[in-house]
Amino acid sequence: MPQHARPTPAEETAAGADCTTVEVARRLGLAVRSVQLMVDRGELQAWKTPGGHRRIARASVDRWLAQRRPRDADAAPPRRRASDRVAVAPPPEGAGGPQVLLIEDSRHCQNLVSLLLRQHFPQLRLTLADDGIAGLALAGRLQPAVLLVDILLPGIDGATLITGLRSHAAFAASRLIVITALQGSELEPYRFALEGVPVVHKPRLVVELPPLLRAALAATAARAALAA
Repeated sequence: MPQHARPTPAEETAAGADCTTVEVARRLGLAVRSVQLMVDRGELQAWKTPGGHRRIARASVDRWLAQRRPRDADAAPPRRRASDRVAVAPPPEGAGGPQVLLIEDSRHCQNLVSLLLRQHFPQLRLTLADDGIAGLALAGRLQPAVLLVDILLPGIDGATLITGLRSHAAFAASRLIVITALQGSELEPYRFALEGVPVVHKPRLVVELPPLLRAALAATAARAALAA
């Protein structure tokens, strides 16, 4: 575990009043469990009090935020990311199919999902994001009808991303489907984010994704009809 021994009084003073897990979760806009996983992965530095309470170094939270802060407006524009490309041909002229966002870093899985959508759902518009941070930004920009999310992602893991999406009312109409190579006990650390979310094991993608996607699209269409 990447949690350190309790610091000396001098170290505690230098740390500038380290944060509780709840305080960090509020600051980052994440679930407490997501912050705990970030500590377990070594993304945040933490130690435990004699009573077993976790304390997170404020400096490590500041560093995490600084690494994800957008570049200054007067800086050179970033290069266009592969994650900003549309992965399938657009619908025929005049058509406006629903938007699907796939957040997945595996090229093989990206290609397979693209192929499945071309075969079964040619009307859909598919956009790819290669990591969790880019996916979160694209989700906010596109507000897709369906999000297909891998769990093991660079930047932000899928469980943290799903928790963040669920906290925003803008995504209340979006449907989530998780795509993962994890199975059985490997999924346990992420159960907090998976309640009520369909999970497709990657070896079963060809069989299971089309009907789940069809059901998700039907649900978003029904919701839109009720709101009209």
